[in-house]
Amino acid sequence: MKEIVIHSEYIKLDQFLKLADCVPTGGMAKALLQEGQVLVNGEPEERRGRKLYPGDQVKVEDCGEFTVARES
Repeated sequence: MKEIVIHSEYIKLDQFLKLADCVPTGGMAKALLQEGQVLVNGEPEERRGRKLYPGDQVKVEDCGEFTVARES
């Protein structure tokens, strides 16, 4: 599982998908979410604006598994 470090309290899911190099644009993030290819903490997620906090786990079909970490 790859760790993605954020520099703020939270990150929105669409921004996270770009940071994790799963999609190049927000529009592609929206399509990926609508297709049900993203799980957050084991649950399907379709909201681009879902706030992710340190400790959250994200699984993206054909991209990988990630955990959100806070910069120390």
